[in-house]
Amino acid sequence: MDDDSKSIEEAIRRSERIGTIGSPSSTAGLSLDIMGTAVNKKLLGELAFFEFYQDGMPHYSLGQITEVILRNIWLEDPTIRSLARQKGIVNPVSGQQDTHLGQMTISSVFSNKNGEFAPSILGTVPPTGTYIHLATDELLNKLLERYKNEVFYLGHVYGSIPKLPLWFKDFSTGPQGVGEAYHIGIFGKTGSGKSVLAKMILLAYARYKDMGIFVLDPQGEFALSLKNERKTEDMKYILDQETLAQLQKKCEIYDLNKLKLSGYVIFVELLREYKFFFELGIKDSEYQEVMADYVIDFLKGDKNIKLEDLSNKNVFIKTLNYMSGKPIERVYAGKSGIDRVKGVIEETLQRVSNGIEDRLLEKWLKVSQFFQGNDRKTPEQIVWQSLYPDERPLIVIDLSQKPSDVEQDIWDRKIKPLLIDSFLEAITRMAEFVYHKKEQEHRESDLNTLVLIDEAHRLAPREKSENERLERIKSRLIDAVRTTRKYGLGWMFISQTLSSLDKEIVEQLRIMFFGFGLALGTEFQSLRELVGGDPNALKLYQSFRDPASSFSIETREYSFMTIGPVSPLSFAGTPLFFTAFNKPEYFLNANSLVIKKE
Repeated sequence: MDDDSKSIEEAIRRSERIGTIGSPSSTAGLSLDIMGTAVNKKLLGELAFFEFYQDGMPHYSLGQITEVILRNIWLEDPTIRSLARQKGIVNPVSGQQDTHLGQMTISSVFSNKNGEFAPSILGTVPPTGTYIHLATDELLNKLLERYKNEVFYLGHVYGSIPKLPLWFKDFSTGPQGVGEAYHIGIFGKTGSGKSVLAKMILLAYARYKDMGIFVLDPQGEFALSLKNERKTEDMKYILDQETLAQLQKKCEIYDLNKLKLSGYVIFVELLREYKFFFELGIKDSEYQEVMADYVIDFLKGDKNIKLEDLSNKNVFIKTLNYMSGKPIERVYAGKSGIDRVKGVIEETLQRVSNGIEDRLLEKWLKVSQFFQGNDRKTPEQIVWQSLYPDERPLIVIDLSQKPSDVEQDIWDRKIKPLLIDSFLEAITRMAEFVYHKKEQEHRESDLNTLVLIDEAHRLAPREKSENERLERIKSRLIDAVRTTRKYGLGWMFISQTLSSLDKEIVEQLRIMFFGFGLALGTEFQSLRELVGGDPNALKLYQSFRDPASSFSIETREYSFMTIGPVSPLSFAGTPLFFTAFNKPEYFLNANSLVIKKE
């Protein structure tokens, strides 16, 4: 017996026996006879394993205990049950004749060929009486020693002590890559730990210098974490500049003060949202849309006008003169509407020529300021920065701060989606360009980039939206998840709900995490469809506690169910369950991310 085989046998001997394989059992799931010494232990969710022989080689199978059942066949007899109802306890039946049974779902199997552990399958059912042991960190480390540099930890096995080994490989074709992009989904109600989990996953991907990470942050959740110094007692600041610096990952945060918008379409759209056309006298939204199209065509068609010239009063005057001509006559059929708008334009031009403050000019200049400034970057420039360099930074687009003169509702419903759409358009267009350019240069053609979208259910709702812009964003996202995977461009969606996110996007997700809050109604139905109807897995998910019900912040538990190729223990395709770290030092120590002080 070689040293590796000896070490795995020693690890097995040091582990605790909790039961044996019982009957009936199958390769799909095992029945367990729980030993008397373990009946008072918490077994639900525990990661267990057993050793067996298959094809003449030792194998080690792991899985989680998804259900524990108490049986007492004597108390199931009507006569004895009647006595129990009258006396409460029936000696010597009650308690003495109890049997505890468990259900175990197999998630992974490893074969041991001369000390080499390799993935295998449960191709037979071991005999009854085969001992079931509780898994330990020692045993898992032995089985996964070949992959120790790839393993990453987000927490412990659900309700247990061992850390659950996961892996987040980059999307390249290199030795540590998976060769294609993965789309990822994180779901759970508010307070379930979604954002913190996403930050930990971003740190897992930040280990790869040549992997781009792009975060669209509508609520400022990720930007806030990166702008503040780490508060060791608070996991929401786990994604910080100090840890990224240790990983040699640069970070750039862009807010409105650093963004330089581009394109006449978005310029005119912003004019509409600032009620420029409304105050011009065009009250109807459909008429505003028609006039906006005329203005876009005018600005695009005049070769003497450039985006950086928009703040010039002459461009403003030139545009007003254009609108007062044929465009307004095409917008309105009646003379009253034409005269009203022309009157406003004439008054405006008169005030401007006399140097008097004008509200329309003020709105024009406020919008044009987003398109000015050499120290600002356009969405195309920012996206290029994340897609093309060899050492790519983590880029966060912080859209949480609105201009002071814009209403919050208008900002959230109209302008913010408009800005997000400009980035999505730049990402998808430039991803295709870079992919084909690298192919022409005979370089590795994978982009190896992850795009994270927070509050995804707002941008891609399952139901059809009356908001044309949201429908355009949703269509763009659906097309992206279908086509960019082959480019090496993956998407991570964070959503409070599962049933309200567009179904086509959900169907394209390769890895999914489900936090607390999806155990009722349509959410649970959607979850059942994704898990494949495994009743024991769903029961285990339903045992998750609401983190807000904890007595204190220190005792809060953020539990998740995950499916997909996210762990070396999940290649059988079954769900895995874990409780996320709730203290930064646990997470940092587990993944060797502790900052070394001088």
